[in-house]
Amino acid sequence: MNITEYLTEATDQGASDVFIVVGRPLSIKVNGILREMTDSPLMPADTEQLIKEIYDMDEGRDMDRLIKSGDDDFSFAVRGVSRFRASVYKQRGTLAAVVRVITFQIPEPAELGITPEVLGLADYTKGLVLVTGPAGSGKSTTLACIIDQINSTRENHIITLEDPLEFLHSHKKSIVSQREINSDTESYIAALRAALRQSPDAILLGEMRDYETIQVAMTAAETGHLILSTLHTVGAANTIDRIIDVFPPNQQHQIAVQLSMVLRAVVSQQLVPAVDGRRIPVFERMTVTPAIRNMIRENKIHQIDGVVYSSNTGEMASMDNGLQKLYKSGRITAAAALQYASNPEMLAKKL
Repeated sequence: MNITEYLTEATDQGASDVFIVVGRPLSIKVNGILREMTDSPLMPADTEQLIKEIYDMDEGRDMDRLIKSGDDDFSFAVRGVSRFRASVYKQRGTLAAVVRVITFQIPEPAELGITPEVLGLADYTKGLVLVTGPAGSGKSTTLACIIDQINSTRENHIITLEDPLEFLHSHKKSIVSQREINSDTESYIAALRAALRQSPDAILLGEMRDYETIQVAMTAAETGHLILSTLHTVGAANTIDRIIDVFPPNQQHQIAVQLSMVLRAVVSQQLVPAVDGRRIPVFERMTVTPAIRNMIRENKIHQIDGVVYSSNTGEMASMDNGLQKLYKSGRITAAAALQYASNPEMLAKKL
């Protein structure tokens, strides 16, 4: 079989990722569980051939960057099957790749378990909105649904800056410009600075990687733009700490003050195994209230988790509250709820 046939079969089986690594059969991950697609382990020549076929599908891309740096990330499509995001790398002197499966269509939020409250982040017209969580927790999908909501309801100019491009957005009520780092523009920071001159209303920033990017993103949010981005953190307090800690100590107080003014909401998400074998998202939602703004400004960030945990308002919901609801509705087991809880002892009493 060639790579197109493997990717077609992986998509048909509902896989999230395809693994091409020497010494193991070609494998896929379905609902968090690994399955083997070939009978025998892949040899170095096998992985090299499969990866060359992937590069052939992305016309105009050569393997120079992979050979020089040992890593390469890009997206490509198989006509009539799906879009894919490839992360190709060297390991132990051989070539390997992990290929993420991305649907052509923006998924229906309700089918995925994305709540109306999370989708409501699309109602913001300015400030910084963050969707956070571990790698592979569905952040990109949630953001794609939020962007699609803006695209469907407002006459805006939406600019997405991604590395690589994942979901493709068609123009609806809004104009959507999608730029891929390295192929369309030099870097996140260059693209973000340029975006501010392109009359944007909303900017999706694939990842806030360094303090320079974060600084420009916060300045953009200050000047009346809506900035949506991600971080690999769980919990609002951890997210705020991570942003402030990126900066040198002598700038941290100033950044905390600036962040308190521009931050609008932080949503953290995890994918939890459901009783039907699928994985469903659970969310923690924090909206920046005057009280939270003061906590950020006065370096009392450790108090934020307590506020979110004890809040019963529509503006906030803790991760454990979401887990409790999923358990009560019969969608996840008590063991799964406790495994993903931020405060397992307290949740165990509630369950």
